[in-house]
Amino acid sequence: MNNKYYLTEVDKNPKSIFCYHTTMNDLFIEHHSHDKGQFLYTEGGVVHVKTNTRMYYLPARHYMWIPAGTKHAIYPSSPKVIMRNLYFPMPSQTSDFYKKEGIYHINNLLMELLLFTKNWNGDIIKTQTNKYPIVYAFKTLLEQSVSQALHLELPHPTDSRLISITKYMSDKIDQEHLLPKLASSFSMTDKSLYRLFKKDLNMSFIKYYTQLRIFKSLEYLMNSDYSISQIANMVGYNSMPTFSNTFSKVMGKRPSEYRKANEIYTAS
Repeated sequence: MNNKYYLTEVDKNPKSIFCYHTTMNDLFIEHHSHDKGQFLYTEGGVVHVKTNTRMYYLPARHYMWIPAGTKHAIYPSSPKVIMRNLYFPMPSQTSDFYKKEGIYHINNLLMELLLFTKNWNGDIIKTQTNKYPIVYAFKTLLEQSVSQALHLELPHPTDSRLISITKYMSDKIDQEHLLPKLASSFSMTDKSLYRLFKKDLNMSFIKYYTQLRIFKSLEYLMNSDYSISQIANMVGYNSMPTFSNTFSKVMGKRPSEYRKANEIYTAS
């Protein structure tokens, strides 16, 4: 199935579970939504999922649940990223898990079931007794085996000044940004910039900046041969231990452990 056209097929049969596996290449999937809930798993890199209010950073070996009707765009940090999707019809009465966006670790049982479907593409319907029970069980297990959601997202600023400031921070991520200097560069006082972050993003400057650096470092860890020390410098850290400790606090693992997650599963 052509990458360009599969989105129009997802909801054609409202009762089917739709399955789609692909290498992203340079595919950018524009803003769209589905009537079905989407399970999105990636390997080989980081995928950015942009909703109306947030930018999510979905790393390899994790999955994101995207509720039915949620507008989102998807684009990979590397052409080598593999995307594995399952789209599920959602009843009007469903549990809270299926109603909210979230990024989660994938456990071994879900991983094995997902890889069992890796050569399936298209509609899976109830009469396909060799396939349907597997994907239906997968959906049930999602909720039952769910771990704590990982907060791998940053809110979109709405204030025009903060849009410019956060873009500047992202574009010059290799430089260290201190609040006083940043405020001065944009003709603001320290206090006014601090308040703007809290008011517009409901997040402190330091929390936003720390997460931006760590999320950016994920892309370098997954898609390059740079050393961890080099990557620390590339996201504005002068000290490798400080970067490693901060990364561990945000991600729950050391950078070296995350780099191992770049390997792609092929066996089922």
